[in-house]
Amino acid sequence: MKLPKIPLAQSIIQLCKVKGVKHVVLSPGSRNAPLTIGFSNHEYFTCYSIVDERCAAFFALGIAQQLQEPVAVVCTSGSALLNYYPAIAEAYYSHIPLIIISADRPEHLINIGDGQTINQKGVYHNHILYEANLSEAMDEFNTNKINNAINSAIVNKGPVHINAPFNEPLYDMVNEFSVTAEVIPINSVVSHEDFSTYINMWSKASKKMILVGVNAPNSIDKKILQFLANDDSVVVFTETTSNLYHDQFFPSIDKVIAPLEEKEFKDLQPEILLTFGGMIVSKKVKAFLRKHQPKHHWHVDEKNANDTFFSLSKHFKYPVNQFFKEFLKKKTLTKSSYKPYWSNIKIHRQLAHEKYLENCEYSDLKVFDKILQSLPNNAIVHSGNSSAIRYMQLFDINKSLQVYCNRGTSGIDGSTSTAIGASVASKSQTVLITGDLSFLYDSNALWNNYIPNNFRIILINNGGGGIFRILPGHKNTKNFDTYFETKHNLTAKQLCDMYHIAYQEANSISNLEDKLQNFYAEGNLPKLLEIFTPRKNNDQMLLNYFKAIE
Repeated sequence: MKLPKIPLAQSIIQLCKVKGVKHVVLSPGSRNAPLTIGFSNHEYFTCYSIVDERCAAFFALGIAQQLQEPVAVVCTSGSALLNYYPAIAEAYYSHIPLIIISADRPEHLINIGDGQTINQKGVYHNHILYEANLSEAMDEFNTNKINNAINSAIVNKGPVHINAPFNEPLYDMVNEFSVTAEVIPINSVVSHEDFSTYINMWSKASKKMILVGVNAPNSIDKKILQFLANDDSVVVFTETTSNLYHDQFFPSIDKVIAPLEEKEFKDLQPEILLTFGGMIVSKKVKAFLRKHQPKHHWHVDEKNANDTFFSLSKHFKYPVNQFFKEFLKKKTLTKSSYKPYWSNIKIHRQLAHEKYLENCEYSDLKVFDKILQSLPNNAIVHSGNSSAIRYMQLFDINKSLQVYCNRGTSGIDGSTSTAIGASVASKSQTVLITGDLSFLYDSNALWNNYIPNNFRIILINNGGGGIFRILPGHKNTKNFDTYFETKHNLTAKQLCDMYHIAYQEANSISNLEDKLQNFYAEGNLPKLLEIFTPRKNNDQMLLNYFKAIE
């Protein structure tokens, strides 16, 4: 086995192995050669080579998201590591463990005009959990910092940065480790708290709302879900990305609350709001709960609690299952008309939803209806941001699906790269549903030698940024289509030809239904289906939808 001669590189590699960092995404460079040599020649690590660092980091994020374990990304010095930043910010706000390892020039070569050199210390300061700025010497100081960085990524679930300076020669190799890095074990803290006061408040309240954001599939005990479903004083709102399914819960939040009037909002206003999971997609539920604030907002999360509705009163620092196991020990159900009333509203909305979709004109909304009905059981679905995830929120999703979206920062920049990373790490078929601007923005994601043949992309091309026609604004102002909507006539066909992806297109419902029949079937190549929809009437179809479901 060939290893780098530089002791610092050896220590990083050893500690990554000891702490279970199996997957390493490498981008080409010279200054990071000691790390590339060490990781790629070691049988323990699974290595990937991704040229574009922005795509590489999102690809790593997709792997980490699926495996729920840290993934390392390694780059050379200079602007290379700046390209990691969008994925680092996403990982930070989505609590996904990434270990960023950047190679650097030695201290004496920084700020003297040497090539491919920037000030790399503190470059991610606001969006990482820990920063390990190392020195060239192999000493206890360096070892402790490397340990602390990896431990922090594992325990606190987020991105960390290890910045490692290497002096030339960079390519010298040895056959065995010349140093042994000391391992600092991970310390875990168990929380204990008296819940009696809160249990009493919960039992007395007749209007309780649970709102679930981004949540890992199959992570919540089914007995807990069933108990909550049986309580008439509890309304459970689930987002598409919550991956929680129960017939008594309320998916498609916007479908339920968008048509409400002021009196109905007051009737829905909870006494206690209990939240768990990550970021919330629905702008409507955020507006509702900010205006009609609960008396108490409690959030359950081991590390973090966002005051999204400006009413946070308690942060329970527990894993969700542990919290509910303790909190619901008494298993007392509260009599209330709260859930029965809103369950009737939900049924009414669903009937109106189905009626409208039957006669809806060809549009993004109609296309999403057909796509979501076509998805194969047990697929992993990645949604692009902006319009794509918001349309998905309007539909009741097949309960066997696992749904993901980069909602930490809600950017369009890495959706395709993340989905490809997830497809590599998963045993299930992965389907990306995305818009044209997001897809074109991240087109380098296809410059990737690891895309499985069963990977599928559904691209809704409405000729621009459709979200800006949906959002409140002045669509008739001068240059709206140039500077906001960014109208274009581009297609994915040539990209698919270049990257050896099987391409299909559709431009009507009958055409779409025909193409979807065999789209998910096994093949020798990944596939992309590009669906062309009318640019100008999508927003009106959506506005008419919300009027029709009142």
